[in-house]
Amino acid sequence: MEEVLQSKPVQEIALSCNGEIPEQFIHKDGFPQSKVDSVSYMDDFVIDFSLVFSPSSPESDHELGKLRSSLSQWGCFQAVNHGMTNDFLDKIREVGKQFFALPLEEKQKYSRGIDDWDGYGNDAVVSKQQTLDWMDRLYLTVNPENQRKLKYWPEKPVAFREIIHEYTLKLRVIFDLLMKAMARSLNLDDNCFLKEHGDMVTMFARFNFYPPCPTPESVLGVKPHADGVTFTVLLQDKEVEGLQVLKDDQWFKVPIVPDALFINVGDMLEIMSNGILKSPVHRVVINSERERISVAVFSFSDPDRVVGQLAGLVTDDRPQMY
Repeated sequence: MEEVLQSKPVQEIALSCNGEIPEQFIHKDGFPQSKVDSVSYMDDFVIDFSLVFSPSSPESDHELGKLRSSLSQWGCFQAVNHGMTNDFLDKIREVGKQFFALPLEEKQKYSRGIDDWDGYGNDAVVSKQQTLDWMDRLYLTVNPENQRKLKYWPEKPVAFREIIHEYTLKLRVIFDLLMKAMARSLNLDDNCFLKEHGDMVTMFARFNFYPPCPTPESVLGVKPHADGVTFTVLLQDKEVEGLQVLKDDQWFKVPIVPDALFINVGDMLEIMSNGILKSPVHRVVINSERERISVAVFSFSDPDRVVGQLAGLVTDDRPQMY
């Protein structure tokens, strides 16, 4: 079936639904709220980047061990002391909030086209049986800079473009550092993941807006999925939880760690690591009373490049998995 763009943002539906959720958003099996509320928190893997990248020391070795454990068990961790100030991260959150608070006609200036990823919108409808996510988004190509489609970059708030440009530059540095740290945690050459990945690093930013829903047990902000990228960096809402990770067929809540970056492995890194690093399945649940905003940045290689397992991670005990 041909792709059709939704005519109405979820933000507008939430304001006018009077408790009646349109059927295309409802998960027929439901997500009983009692089960959502009783979900446990995932293990507390908070990684101190300043220790990971310090000269070889017991503290550095310990932090690298934690990094390997978190990525092999959960596929994700919370990064602190990553080089960005609390004030700067708050500015990123704030420009996102200000954009989604704009009048609808202003936001619609940046609406994506049918054949484009970039722009403001929500789920494209490709099937009458499709269950839609309870979320609006602004999706932007941010790296390489010459691939940015500035017609989708909001001019309001005024600081938006400058702040996202600066954030992209900082994340580009973190990309190289993290790829080296993951290699080091597996006792490999620092640059082996980077070499397999290739020089081109494509990054997409997605500002996610999750309106409150009167029946949160019947909708999902994002359906269960794994990211088909190298890795994802998520700046969470500072106050409202929602992200959950699947492990051993059980859902776990991701806690809010003030001013941390939540980082999860994608399918490409799982392949490069021959399955040692896990690409976690995750979802987003909705709050009944409060909106939630997050900013995800997805990183991956040149779409035309073929990546494979690192030779050093294919052994008799662990044969090639992909």
